[in-house]
Amino acid sequence: MNIKDIDLLASYWTIAGDTYPGAPSEVSPFPLRERVEVASSVGWRGLGLVHADIVDSIQKLGLPTVKSIFADNGIKHVELEFLVDWHLDGPRRGASDKMFSELLDIGSELAVKKIKLGGGVFEEGEPDLPRMRDAFAAICDKAAPRNIDIVVEFLPFASINTIDRGLALVDGLDNTNGGLLVDLWHVARGGMSFDEIAKIPLNRLLAVELNDADEQIVESLFNDSTHHRKQCGEGELDVPAFIQAILNTGYRDYWGVELISAELRKLPLEVAARRVFETTMRQFEQVRFPSGEAI
Repeated sequence: MNIKDIDLLASYWTIAGDTYPGAPSEVSPFPLRERVEVASSVGWRGLGLVHADIVDSIQKLGLPTVKSIFADNGIKHVELEFLVDWHLDGPRRGASDKMFSELLDIGSELAVKKIKLGGGVFEEGEPDLPRMRDAFAAICDKAAPRNIDIVVEFLPFASINTIDRGLALVDGLDNTNGGLLVDLWHVARGGMSFDEIAKIPLNRLLAVELNDADEQIVESLFNDSTHHRKQCGEGELDVPAFIQAILNTGYRDYWGVELISAELRKLPLEVAARRVFETTMRQFEQVRFPSGEAI
């Protein structure tokens, strides 16, 4: 294995342009075709999409055209996000179930690899793990026939906010398509060490995201997460050490890059896509790849 084996996926917000989580509209101002063509030309091999954006693109272009855009540009990996409230009752759960059903149908048509979830977003205190585990298992069971993995992000502003709590949610589940997404920003801002990554069994480490951050949090954790992330190597986090910790687990799938940045989203699409790709790939030049291993 070597650096040529690395596939990078541009997570949605990285090249979505002037929008952000919780914006009045989360639909990218850049048309899907333009994003995909630019991403492919730079070297990205995957693309992430939020529910609102992919639905908008399908309504405008039609599903066959969307599929051909990915295929014609060599996009190998597509992922969808971001499901919340999947463990609740009432109207919020109803809206979550509706979104998940739509994500599953779209995911099946686009050969999506992963759907991203948040565990107890903006919920304080201890998570209701038995309840969440049952709900998560049901979601995984629905996705399994479609060959889609369900990955949970542990977020510092959620009840599932650490590796240990993420493992408590997924350990012992009777499925093979449910696991964790390990995001460098979440690990660092959640006060975890990279050594803790080794706790995650390889069959539950299903997705990874790279980024960087300043030493100090800007205002709230959510504000810092959605407006002030840094390109890899331009902040204070040790990105190569994080990559090394992930590689040491045996992880060999694609690598998401999630840059949610007020500065980045104002740049021209091609400039942003190229800068983030190049700064991220430079981090892999500083890691030790397993020798004699083909992927």
